[in-house]
Amino acid sequence: MNNNYNATKWLKRHRNRNDISAYLTHLTKPQGDLNSVEVLIKILKERKLLGSGRSGFIKGSEKAVCFQDAPLNGIGQNVLHEERMRKEFGGKIRYQAIGLMFSKPYIFKNGGRPVIYEDKELASELFDEVSWRVVTMDFNDLHNIIDWSHEREWRMKGDFEFELSKVYVVLTNRNSYNYFIKKVPESILKEIKGIVTIDAIIT
Repeated sequence: MNNNYNATKWLKRHRNRNDISAYLTHLTKPQGDLNSVEVLIKILKERKLLGSGRSGFIKGSEKAVCFQDAPLNGIGQNVLHEERMRKEFGGKIRYQAIGLMFSKPYIFKNGGRPVIYEDKELASELFDEVSWRVVTMDFNDLHNIIDWSHEREWRMKGDFEFELSKVYVVLTNRNSYNYFIKKVPESILKEIKGIVTIDAIIT
């Protein structure tokens, strides 16, 4: 009898839980004259996700691509949280409910890893060589908490060139789906793994 914790058993374990996911999601946002769907199509055409630097809250000199390790209902809740926080406090759009989803093993094989949540000062002493993986966490001042752990973030150093056959497209609703189908080249549609919309999950 083989008791190895193999890929089949690992996937079954994830399917028996509603709070974890076997997939990692990268969300987009508008850039310049392009809306989020157009940015998504540009990424698919180039087959590349560009790493963010300091403007994307990446520490150190390295750039990194960011993903969320959460099921789609959690992704949708994070997007709603971002929208509410922006309405209440202002600030820039960090992401919208439009993006790409990859299997966790595929991201791991390409160098992606979970981030390290840690106090800023301690992190600078312990994790200098992997500073691109560090996200500040601080509960010392309960009037000024820093905690991004709800995103369960993973990061990949540098840019990420991917295969279309490994991609699920994530869209917000029927409107974004229709717009995407109208604009995206048919050759891309034939190659991607599928399309999911998340509006019904979070309403």
